[in-house]
Amino acid sequence: QVQLLESGGGSVQAGGSLRLSCVASGYPGGVNYVAWFRQAPGKEREGVACIYTGNGMTYYPDSVKGRFTISQDSAKNTVYLQMNSLKLEDTAMYYCAAEKSYGDRFEALAYKYWGQGTQVTVSS
Repeated sequence: QVQLLESGGGSVQAGGSLRLSCVASGYPGGVNYVAWFRQAPGKEREGVACIYTGNGMTYYPDSVKGRFTISQDSAKNTVYLQMNSLKLEDTAMYYCAAEKSYGDRFEALAYKYWGQGTQVTVSS
C-alpha cells in the first residue's frame, strides 16, 4: 500500500515562494507518475505539475508554467513542488498523487494514491 505524506504548506504573501514535499512509502516497485493537484473551495481539483519518475520528464498546465517546478529525489522517495511568484489565485489545498492508471496526466481520477493535502494560502 503506497502512502504519501505532504508537507511545506503555509501562508505567504503574493510574489513569495514555497516548496512542498511529498514523501512516498510502501512501493518497492516504484510508481510511474507523481503529480501535484490543488483544490480551492468551491472549485474542481486541478493538476498543477506532473513528473514521470522513469526519466524525470515534467509537465505543467499553462496556469503555472514558468512559476512552478516539480522535481524528484529518488534516494529520499520524495517529490518536490517549488512554487515561485505566488498569486492570490494559487491559494488552495495541495495534494500529492501517484501511480497513474489511465487518462490524462492531469486527470485526478487517473491516480490511484493520494496524500492528505497541505494548505497553501497566498495573501496580498
